[in-house]
Parts: sequence; C-alpha cells; structure tokens
Amino acid sequence: MQHGAVATGDAMSVLDILKQYANPSAAPAAEVSGHFDTVAQQAAPKDLGGGIAAALRSDATPSFGQTIGGLFSRSTPDQQAGLLNHLVQALGPSALSGLGGGLLGRVLGSSGASAPISATQAAQVSPADVSAMASHAEQHDGSIIDTIGNFYAQHPTLVKTLGVAALSVAMSHMGKQQS
Repeated sequence: MQHGAVATGDAMSVLDILKQYANPSAAPAAEVSGHFDTVAQQAAPKDLGGGIAAALRSDATPSFGQTIGGLFSRSTPDQQAGLLNHLVQALGPSALSGLGGGLLGRVLGSSGASAPISATQAAQVSPADVSAMASHAEQHDGSIIDTIGNFYAQHPTLVKTLGVAALSVAMSHMGKQQS
C-alpha cells in the first residue's frame, strides 16, 4: 500500500485519481487512504468539503449523527469546540436547552449560546450527546451537513478515520463535480 500511495502521488493527477472513484464500490480499496491524502492536499477546500458532506449524507456510511459523534470522540479539544459551535449555530439557543437533558445549558453556563464554546467546555460533552445534537441539527437545518463537511475539510487526517467507504464516496462526489 505504501508503494502504491507514493507512486500514485507521483504518477497520477488528482483528476486521474478521482476518475477511479466514478463507482465508489469498485474503487481500489487498498489505495483509498493514499489517494485521499493526495486529493486532500491538492483539492480546493470547498471541493473537499463537498466530498466530505456527500460522504456524511451517503447510505454507505452510518447516520450523520452517529458519524459526527465518532468524529467528535477522535477530535482534539479545539476541533471539538469548533464542531460544537457549528452545531449550536445551526440549532439556535432555544433548541439547546432540551438536548442532552439540558447538558449544553449547564456546560455553557449563564453566558448562553451567544459566547463561543471553549475547548474546556467541549471536553465536558459526550460523543453520545454530540450525536444527538447532530441528528437534531440535521432535522432543523439540512445545510448543517455542508457546514460540517467544510469544517472537516480543514482536518483531512481526522476524516480518514471514517474509513474506506466514506473516503470513496467523498472522492466519487468530487470526481463528478470535476466532470
């Protein structure tokens, strides 16, 4: 796999790589991670974000809420805070009081949702609560998936933890956008 990833980066353009993902289920599974690295390094952030959003919407991956909860658990505290701030913005302050048994209201304290969530505050939120928030945010505002896709485009190494199916879907979407 290492040899293929190195050769791919040297010998193939991003468009050549993306063409291999026209049918995500036929993608070269052994090379997906290396291909994603190459694409993530060279693609425009908006294009990468669109691919990640497509993976988050795909039937080939777990639900949006479940996926986001998993990403949250593998994120740094700063990434966790960034994610929570996006979810809070999509939900609005009034929707937060009931989520997680009012957990976010307790975590945010009296400042409410108007102040950004800090890394310290984010560390107090469980991945299960984030899953619930993400599911609720998706129902409240479907564009949150695009927002979160763009957010995670800034963290492609973390996105790789989603696995082969998600990466294949992301690159397939990006390839379709290029043609």
